[in-house]
Amino acid sequence: MTGAARTQRWNRSVVSGLGKSQVGRRLGRSALDLTLEASLAAIEDAGLDRADIDGLVTYPGGRGPTAGVEIPEVQDALDLELRWYMGGGECPSSPPALVNAFMAVESGLARHVLVYKSVVEAQRQGVGGRLGIENLRLIPGMQWALDWLVPFGSLGIPNWIAPYAQRHFHEHGTTREQLGWIPITQRKHAGLNPLAVYRDELTMDEYLAARMISDPLCLFDCDVPVDMSIAFVVSSADHAADLPNPAIRLEAAGMALRDRPSWDQFADPGSACRDAAAELWAQTDLTVHDVDVAELYDGFSILTLMHLEALGFCSAGEGGAFVEGGHRISFGGDIPLNTDGGHLSAGRSRGFGQLYEACVQLRGEAGDRQVPGAEVAVAGGGGGPVSTFLLFTRAR
Repeated sequence: MTGAARTQRWNRSVVSGLGKSQVGRRLGRSALDLTLEASLAAIEDAGLDRADIDGLVTYPGGRGPTAGVEIPEVQDALDLELRWYMGGGECPSSPPALVNAFMAVESGLARHVLVYKSVVEAQRQGVGGRLGIENLRLIPGMQWALDWLVPFGSLGIPNWIAPYAQRHFHEHGTTREQLGWIPITQRKHAGLNPLAVYRDELTMDEYLAARMISDPLCLFDCDVPVDMSIAFVVSSADHAADLPNPAIRLEAAGMALRDRPSWDQFADPGSACRDAAAELWAQTDLTVHDVDVAELYDGFSILTLMHLEALGFCSAGEGGAFVEGGHRISFGGDIPLNTDGGHLSAGRSRGFGQLYEACVQLRGEAGDRQVPGAEVAVAGGGGGPVSTFLLFTRAR
């Protein structure tokens, strides 16, 4: 981290508590059950009682098939008396839910805000494949996009992301072998994470032989549906001195989108993540060279590669060469990437896992997968027309 004095934009709030539920495939537990497990763990981790929580926020709220647990249900189950609450999906992916909590505390709307995200996608998948997880036609605001995509056989998000990979391959000479180093390396990291769903080694031969989902994205390029919940507590900064664990500060938040809000009408497929990255770095004196660990959204591996480029870990078009061999994105490399295994091996949490792992790394609590001396972490979520990057620092 640079030694010069910096202006701290978010100086009245900290992440005070972390919680994660059991993680698995078809656990047979309700989303509310998992939510309560993670939420109570986060509250205890923050050194608080339920009575201290006066704010509640989630993503995307209780509407649509991608929702987890509605806010009124959690409020009632935890018997919370709230001053402020919020949930909604009209934002650039899931990390803004955490930003909303910071804004509530910074503005005095609440003192201790519980933030949660729960998924039971493995259960919902059942025997129906991905269609069991989410019927995109039922998601508010999606119908207008589907009207233009479905007639051409573009039926789901893998179909919408695969052309990004095809274009990157065509314009920059990126290969499937290069892209494969992202899931292969993350599987190696998952081997050090006892909560990861898939921990066995993944070889290049296995990757290249895997079933194709939407060319050139194969099975191992796509995230793994799981059942789980993750929770945070964001508190007033004056509570930091009383915390049983290190506090984490939000240094900057990039959520800009200057192009069209569309999966297929961008001037360039990387517009959303580049806009968000530019906004992130505009808010801080820190640079990409100060970052010790990167927890970047990997709903599909090509998105992770595009995020590395957008943030400046490598130049545009050089992502394939940057990740090739896996050395630069492994422990001890230039930038350890998705140190818990990410969505590709640890399980799909819709971006909350990246936020959680960034905080765990900065608290020095990652065990065998700990990046030594980690002080600055970047975490990101989203793909297509939605991207958010958050920069976290360890509070001193």
